[in-house]
Amino acid sequence: MSDVVFANRDTYVFDLDNTLYPAESNLFAQVDVKIGKYVQDALNLDATAARTLQKKYLVDHGTTLKGLMINHDIDPYHYLADVHDIDMSPISKDTGLRRSLESIDGRRIVFTNADTPYAEQVLDRLGIGDLFEGIFDIHSAGLDPKPKPHVYDSFLRQFDVDPSRAIMFEDMVRNLVPAHDLGMATVWINTGSVWGEAGYDASKVHAETNALSSWLENHLDTTPK
Repeated sequence: MSDVVFANRDTYVFDLDNTLYPAESNLFAQVDVKIGKYVQDALNLDATAARTLQKKYLVDHGTTLKGLMINHDIDPYHYLADVHDIDMSPISKDTGLRRSLESIDGRRIVFTNADTPYAEQVLDRLGIGDLFEGIFDIHSAGLDPKPKPHVYDSFLRQFDVDPSRAIMFEDMVRNLVPAHDLGMATVWINTGSVWGEAGYDASKVHAETNALSSWLENHLDTTPK
């Protein structure tokens, strides 16, 4: 895809998990395990059945949480506190990413299906927490997750974003579809995950990379202004 599609874009919208930090850190893998254990304990299932239901709800509802809320009346605050209680040591300051983000001439916003306390911990560990204008989290979205289209509308309203001037970065390609349809440029962070590739549509992805920082460096060097 030509860099022309990225020209005149001055709002950079970033997913959090497996996007602002590399999937190889396995940070979200810890969350994934905690979600499975939560489903297992809350619904009195064995590990295999819990894992199957966890991923079914992820696909059907956008997050496992939303499926649990709809079908089992799970308390979202208890769930989020539990599954985000993880060891943050696998991620540390990323000076290269910080330099790339600092080089952006425009706005930087986090748009995540996680909650703000968890997002703030991750950003602080990476040493980039001060670089973002704000965080649009699962509570900002009324506990509805990406890729529900109305969640993107709420995000645009809250931060007064013109989608024709925005670029969105995501590791789950299906979450880029509504962004594309609104007029955003889209960059897929391909982690090699089956879940990340689910719903892939090449017409909705303007660029693909497995390393956010290097893509940003190249983009900032070569994109016409």
